[in-house]
Amino acid sequence: MKPAPFKYIAASSFDHALALKAQYGDEARFLAGGQSLIPAMNFRLARPAVLIDINGLGELAGAGAAEGGEIRVGALTRYHVLERDTKFLAACPLFADALPHIAHPQIRNRGTIGGNLSHADPASELPAIAVAMQARMRIKSAKGEREVAASEFFQGLLTTDIQSDEMLVGIAFPAPTARTGTCFMEVARRRGDFALAGVAAIMTTDAQARCLQMRLALCGVGETPVDASAAAASLIGQPCTGEAIEAVAAEVRGMIDPSGNVHASPDYQRHIAGVLTQRAIGAAYSRTGHAA
Repeated sequence: MKPAPFKYIAASSFDHALALKAQYGDEARFLAGGQSLIPAMNFRLARPAVLIDINGLGELAGAGAAEGGEIRVGALTRYHVLERDTKFLAACPLFADALPHIAHPQIRNRGTIGGNLSHADPASELPAIAVAMQARMRIKSAKGEREVAASEFFQGLLTTDIQSDEMLVGIAFPAPTARTGTCFMEVARRRGDFALAGVAAIMTTDAQARCLQMRLALCGVGETPVDASAAAASLIGQPCTGEAIEAVAAEVRGMIDPSGNVHASPDYQRHIAGVLTQRAIGAAYSRTGHAA
């Protein structure tokens, strides 16, 4: 298949890109890595009348600490850049777990963080990580800028809060606190395939090994990333025993409603989500410096 006819415009500046989006609205799509957009166009699942190439906007790429210790990542930052950024991976260890699961090296060389999050595929790893980490999405148009919590950004299957004249320009991740452990795990048919289910877990403990905070998000088991932190609320203030973690996994299995696919039934996805929840929480707990 080949894409439907479209007009191609290379944005000469950030302001030019925003002006073009304001002019063409929903008829235009931004082209960055193109790893999700171009296949969709080839199958004519997406038919933008205009492609705005923003690959030349270097100011939207890169990662680093900002005021307050938060970590900011530009929307045009490519996966492979983060894979090799040891400071970033130390600050956001969930990415160290998740990035190797994302597709294949060739795709990670071209794909961008902003493109992934804007595409909002619920089977993708990064939306679940953004929700688990309580990230904030920086969105800009020619008229101004706003921030949206990750939990409100993903609104449905392949649907976000980005409006017709807006662009996702960056993501802000809170800096980790002391005694925090994280883990991301997923199950896929083959390395690089979409996850049948995946779990991101973040736990902070006190000096007595009691859970102070627990964040839990899942991918692949709903039309958006699933924030399952409420299912883990029973851990707060308690030692993380095997029985307590198993109870959280049972709660997660009961709260999700996976649709199933050609590779996995809903019951199988539900089972896998529970198993991964147990393992991810246990690993996150051990990474706080305590034994699960």
